[in-house]
Amino acid sequence: DLAITVITAFLWLASTFAWAKALADIKVSTGASIIPGIESCKAPGTTCYFASVTRMGALNVSVVFGLLNMFLWGGNIWFVYKDTNLHN
Repeated sequence: DLAITVITAFLWLASTFAWAKALADIKVSTGASIIPGIESCKAPGTTCYFASVTRMGALNVSVVFGLLNMFLWGGNIWFVYKDTNLHN
């Protein structure tokens, strides 16, 4: 049980960091900084502007809950450890 709990906590940490990095990449690739790279915006007489920003609050919350869940699993490691023969 202890090994499975430790592995689960570590995998949760790694997956939360991976999701946070992917979310940061999504924000960069869908932000206003992509306008200069669009070929049709470089045409003479064309004006391109960034009209709206997609709200990503729910995605930010998912990263926070992922970290909180990792802390929960990390805290569970202590209680599982206390039930093993390693703790005397």
